[in-house]
Amino acid sequence: MAGEDRGDIVIDHPNRRKASSKATKAAVIVLLLVSVALMAVVAIGGWDALAGAKGVLVAYMGVYLVLAFYCARWSRGTLPVSAALGIILLIFAAIAGPEWLARDRTGFTDPAVDSGLLGLITLLLIPVQLLLIAFAMRGFQQEWNVEVERPRDPGAAPA
Repeated sequence: MAGEDRGDIVIDHPNRRKASSKATKAAVIVLLLVSVALMAVVAIGGWDALAGAKGVLVAYMGVYLVLAFYCARWSRGTLPVSAALGIILLIFAAIAGPEWLARDRTGFTDPAVDSGLLGLITLLLIPVQLLLIAFAMRGFQQEWNVEVERPRDPGAAPA
């Protein structure tokens, strides 16, 4: 159809109109933002005690915010990236959570917030990441990227 006038054809994304797709998109965005909020609390509360992890934590928060933005724009490619980064963050949280809780010995820098609370918040990241992985993979299965060409409605204004 190269060279022909395509003004009478509209690209439609039927899977994006489904309630389940909208709910999955909303869940992924909320889980990404909740993850950022939990990481921000750990970053702010434990800034002095985060020796080499400051850059990684700030980068993770930035990447999660970008992923939430693109997911809101129906970008299906962000879903497997969100799931993969969720797996990595889950592993980090599973290792770091007990370490925050074990800071009652001498020689450790005291964070601004109680280390037990920071350990709990870090451990809360684990179920959040499990949910993020599950919802992101569910969204990927919903095929948000499917495009269907259909004729323009006769009463609709031209694009």
